[in-house]
Amino acid sequence: MATATEADAMRRAIALAARALGSTSPNPVVGCVLLDADGRILGEGWHRRAGEPHAEVDALRAAAEAGHDVRGGTAVVTLEPCNHTGRTGPCAQALLDAGIARVVYAVADPNPTATGGADTLAAAGVDTEGGLLADEAAAGNAAWLTSVLHRRPFVVWKYAATLDGRSAAADGTSRWISSADSRADVHRLRAEADAVVVGSGTLRADDPHLAVRGPVPGRDAVTQPLRVVVDTRATVKPGARVLDDAAPTLIVVGEDADTGHLTGVETVRLPAGPTGIDVHALLTELYERGVCSVLLEGGSTLAGAFLAAGAVDRVVGYLAPALLGAGPSALGDAGIGTIAHALRLDVTDVTRIGPDLRITATPLAPVPAPVSATEES
Repeated sequence: MATATEADAMRRAIALAARALGSTSPNPVVGCVLLDADGRILGEGWHRRAGEPHAEVDALRAAAEAGHDVRGGTAVVTLEPCNHTGRTGPCAQALLDAGIARVVYAVADPNPTATGGADTLAAAGVDTEGGLLADEAAAGNAAWLTSVLHRRPFVVWKYAATLDGRSAAADGTSRWISSADSRADVHRLRAEADAVVVGSGTLRADDPHLAVRGPVPGRDAVTQPLRVVVDTRATVKPGARVLDDAAPTLIVVGEDADTGHLTGVETVRLPAGPTGIDVHALLTELYERGVCSVLLEGGSTLAGAFLAAGAVDRVVGYLAPALLGAGPSALGDAGIGTIAHALRLDVTDVTRIGPDLRITATPLAPVPAPVSATEES
């Protein structure tokens, strides 16, 4: 039975893992805290990016650099130690070699190529226990778990709106509905995502940059996300801000689009229906590129298409204390024709960000609907 000290260490390990959100794909985020027999911390670490040491090895290194002997100690890890050799060695063996006597982990590894670390440790006589704060750790690793279990990226839809649900005024102006504090928080969301997706309508209306700007609190370093523009007819113009070299960019076009003007820009052709690019084809393409998490930023029609396809896992709304009374709504047609079919959400967090409210929620059930994205947003 895990102790209160081990539970505290697991909370710390979950916080450490979160420092690398958006930087480890296609690997999970993992944190590790090493304790001595009296519950004192000997070392801690986290997996910073793919190809670099895993959390357990990072923590063992930190303990060694501090002059601590970890033999007989406990490793508290957010994910079951891996049991395979890839770009790095198996963490289960690293813990055995270090003389760790007990391992407490939160979530069992569902990856068939890496699972089995707990069994290896137990077979070698290590006291092994799983499931400690599993829900909290799984929530922090939702993107990776979704990619492993469902073979698609985890999708967060972010929007900003007035209290009456408008994303722009009647004349089309939208800068700025939300506050500077909220816009800074959006850069945190971008930093935590592998890819940021917008439609060509948003590109034409706002000419967004989509890269992460400035330092992000709690992050030692930021990996720029892949900027993805859903542009069925390849209407993006040379000189658009999203085409600069601040971050990589991918233009997703229809199979018959003329891309002759997009020299030096990476494009991919995907199937498109009457309303635009197929959502599931898009997510499959991103998954095959190692993208585990997507931030869907714009606009209302594109968001509606993703919701209609049942492809939104989390909603983050920034509500500004303002009223417009007219203008575009934050969400377009999502294939819902009656109140009985409304997509109900579970609100998981409400936080004040400057003058705004940030509301985080998850869909309670998917909405069966068409599966096309659209270029207009």
